[in-house]
Amino acid sequence: MRIISGCRRGHKLFEFEGKDVRPTTDRVKESIFNMIASYIHGARVLDMFAGSGALSFEMLSRGAEYAVLLDKDKQSVELIKKNIKALKFDSLCDVREISCFDYAKNCNEQFDVIFLDPPYNKGCIEPALAAIVHNDLLYEDGIVVLESDNTDFRNETEGLRLVKQKRYGRTFITIYEKSQNEDLR
Repeated sequence: MRIISGCRRGHKLFEFEGKDVRPTTDRVKESIFNMIASYIHGARVLDMFAGSGALSFEMLSRGAEYAVLLDKDKQSVELIKKNIKALKFDSLCDVREISCFDYAKNCNEQFDVIFLDPPYNKGCIEPALAAIVHNDLLYEDGIVVLESDNTDFRNETEGLRLVKQKRYGRTFITIYEKSQNEDLR
């Protein structure tokens, strides 16, 4: 796993070992960043299931302003911190060992880009999208980037409008934006 583009291009990331790990492939990552290129510069990012932090680090390398990385797993948080130190992104990141649902309940800020790459087939997607809407985490012109399996939820949802979807084998990338005609609170 490595940074594909930007100021840290080519930097190899520390990653998890084992069969249960599902890092985003370079091909899918490149596609994601091609689809969201106009949202990157100066963006405030929320990574709700951060894992190793690879998606947020790619954003920061390409010019995002700041990233909040959430993961409830202690090993994930330790790995994220190790990558932050190696990338020298200390001043650009806020890492929290917390579930995205608990974070959303008490969050009083909004984000330009929210990454949602939960474990596949665990029923996390719909509640996470609802938490984003209910807690008003997305700026008016912001987006949610969902990575999901072909068996997971990836449809329209109340308060968010599906604007783009691409398939890469079993992986779907779905881009949502805030619905303009609904009161989200």
